[in-house]
Amino acid sequence: MYRIKDEWGEFLVRLARKAVEEYVRHGRTIKPPEDTPPELWEKMGVFVTLNNRHAPPQIALRGCIGFPLPIYPLVEATIKAAIYAAVDDPRFPPVRESELDNLIVEVSVLTPPEPVEGTPEGRPKRIKVGRDGLLIEKGIYSGLLLPQVPIEWGWDEEEFLAQTCWKAGLPPDCWLDKNTKVYRFTAEIFEEEKPWGPVRRKSLV
Repeated sequence: MYRIKDEWGEFLVRLARKAVEEYVRHGRTIKPPEDTPPELWEKMGVFVTLNNRHAPPQIALRGCIGFPLPIYPLVEATIKAAIYAAVDDPRFPPVRESELDNLIVEVSVLTPPEPVEGTPEGRPKRIKVGRDGLLIEKGIYSGLLLPQVPIEWGWDEEEFLAQTCWKAGLPPDCWLDKNTKVYRFTAEIFEEEKPWGPVRRKSLV
């Protein structure tokens, strides 16, 4: 059963789009709208992804930042994540106003991460590509990949674990270390079909 109604998902994508445009054009941070559904004031994890509509999925990424843990009300977290994705992703230069027409906005609302229990060797069998996202932590290092990433790249569960280790700045086999913490989560994903276009719920399977 979905936690986020389709109309709420559309609301969040439109909000993220407006947050990006207002900040890129005018350097202003918008406030949550007065008509925000009460349910979206609940604290939830969220990521906002910006993709270039003219690039294939593997190289379309233009920015992606969010909050894995439910530390902010969802409506506020979406605004923050959208702005950070546009101007603070260290992998990319800040989005320019001239790029706004080519950006596809995607919002992923996350469930709280839960530990993947059991032996390290059994971790691939306790996660599922197409359902789970991963968060890996070891010492001061951490890395997260959303559920849609292994689908876009065609990874299996072991490769997904290895790539999340890489994302954390760790060796790709660190998931086999008992001192490495592995968490899984799910996401409800909503995206524009084109810039400013209809918003759809994104299915991964």
